Amino acid sequence: MKAFIYTGGEIFPNNITEHPKADDLTIAADSGYSNAKTLGDSVQILVGDLDSLDRSKIEGRPELIEVPAEKDFTDTQLAVETALKRGADDIVIIGGLSGRLDHTLSNLAILKDLSDRGVYAVMADGRNRVRYIKSTSTLIARSGYTYLSLIADGEKVKGVSIEGCKYPLENAVLNDRYQYAVSNEIVGNCALISIKKGGLYIVESAD
Repeated sequence: MKAFIYTGGEIFPNNITEHPKADDLTIAADSGYSNAKTLGDSVQILVGDLDSLDRSKIEGRPELIEVPAEKDFTDTQLAVETALKRGADDIVIIGGLSGRLDHTLSNLAILKDLSDRGVYAVMADGRNRVRYIKSTSTLIARSGYTYLSLIADGEKVKGVSIEGCKYPLENAVLNDRYQYAVSNEIVGNCALISIKKGGLYIVESAD
């Protein structure tokens, strides 16, 4: 099952192409509810301490999962766990890539965790779109995002290849101390990213 999670932070709606279908699960993490409404997407479940959301603006009757403000998990993490418990194996997170840096880094860690758990996940705010892959290959379609960057997660990410881009790579080794696979551009219909060992973030950026 596919789940859409709307979290806080600024979004750029004109470049967000990810929208739920009728049978997809939709969850808002606290103020992410406002982002869902901006996009015209309905929310089935509202999760969080609701400390940054005006309750009078809640429309319809979403299921409320309210938690204390002082807790061990962020609202986004709670929304992700809720999606997994409801059977999601494909998760799209909208927002979460702007504002406080600690929140952004925490959200990026969620992508890595989901990858380790065998769940496909992508995070997008319209300015950036991020995936995490490990020891695999994936196709990235050409879209409204101009740049494509690979950010190594670890001292040695081995066997990295890029096809279909302005700056190809073949069996390269990347590391987290010297990030040089940035600001690439897809020149064909899609790019093929491959890794033999290790993990990295694939970041698409609009500007």
